[in-house]
This record gives sequence, C-alpha cells and structure tokens, in this order.
Amino acid sequence: MAKKVLGVSVAVVALGLAIGLYVANWATSFPTTVSASVNPPSAGGGTNLTLQTVGAVGRKVSPGNPDWVSYLVKSNGRWVHSTIYNVPANSIVHVTLYEYDSASGLRNALFSQVQGTVGGTMTVDGKTVSAVNPEEPAHTFAIPELGVYVPLPGVSEAEEEKDFCEEAPCEPKYHHRTITFSFRTGKKGRYRWQCFVPCGAGYPLGNGGPMQTLGYMDGFIDVV
Repeated sequence: MAKKVLGVSVAVVALGLAIGLYVANWATSFPTTVSASVNPPSAGGGTNLTLQTVGAVGRKVSPGNPDWVSYLVKSNGRWVHSTIYNVPANSIVHVTLYEYDSASGLRNALFSQVQGTVGGTMTVDGKTVSAVNPEEPAHTFAIPELGVYVPLPGVSEAEEEKDFCEEAPCEPKYHHRTITFSFRTGKKGRYRWQCFVPCGAGYPLGNGGPMQTLGYMDGFIDVV
C-alpha cells in the first residue's frame, strides 16, 4: 500500500510540474516584435506595415503552434508570425494588407465604417471607400485607443472555390483583396489592436482561441 501511495504521489507531482511548465511557457511566450519600415522623404515619409490575413497559419510559418486563422507581417522580405509592431510616435503609418480569408460578416454594423484613418477612407483593390457591406468583412484591424477601425472585406465564395490559399504564407497567385489605409500615431505608449469579427471557429460565439491569443487575431502597436 505504501508503494502504491508513493507511486501515485510521484505521478501527481510529475503531472503538476508538467502543467506548471506548460502554463509558464505559455504565459511568457510572446511573438517577435517587428518594426515598421521607414519611407524615404522622397516617398512622402512615414512608415510602412505590410500585413496579410490567412484562414490557417500553417506549419511553414508557425510549426508547433495551433493552426488557427491569423495575421502575418512582412519583415526583411519574409512573412513573420507576429502581431506586435513598432511604429514611431507622432507620425503616419501606411498599411498594406492582403486579405486571403473568406468573409464571415460583422455582428455590429458600426464596424463596417472606416474610422480613424487619414481621410476616413481606405482603398479596396484600388477603389477608395469609406464603408463596406457588413456581410463582407473577413476580419477587422482596430486600434480602439487611437479610434482606428478598418473592416477588411474577404474573398468571395466564387473566388474561394477557384483558387483559395489554405496555408500561410499566401502568395499573390491566390485570390485575395488588397487593402490600403493610413493612420496617425500620437504619443508614445503601447496600444492594443484586434479583430472584431468573431473568427474563432469551434469556440463559443467564435470569440475564443485565436481571438484571445497574441500572434493571431490581436496584438500591440508599440509607439516609440
């Protein structure tokens, strides 16, 4: 009996240590911080962020992590699985975003309006717009503290059936939407950004998993 009790105790302690190590690793693991590229004065100045959103991040970009819907950022010519970006204070950030995911739609039509960008607009495939149909967005790029809310229209069902990117990094040959917009930063600080389209498939109301995990559908804008 004593041996059984000892064996069970050892197993419980080992399990507790394993869980503790897993939680500690999860709590201290953060995506790499990526700095926006600087525009030369001849190009109008400011900085650039190039992003893409994908239906599944895939093992090529993020081995060993959940294969969730995700954002990626381009850094030094390659796509990086990160949602933490450095940008300068009191400047303009020019964003180019390639949307490869299909539309899910918004639960709040307010977010179908472009807000907080330079001119209150964005371009979608070269066309300037100030709002989209609430059913069109696949995701949003929103920085609430800066008043920035940008709906990101997804590819249509017809385009998805033809040539849909199933795993990141996605290439221009796959059907996508090209979205551009600019926003102004203010004082230095850390600002949270996130997607407001509930795209956590398999979680209650779609708001779990990638919606609550750094590196996927939310992150930080570090204004430095």
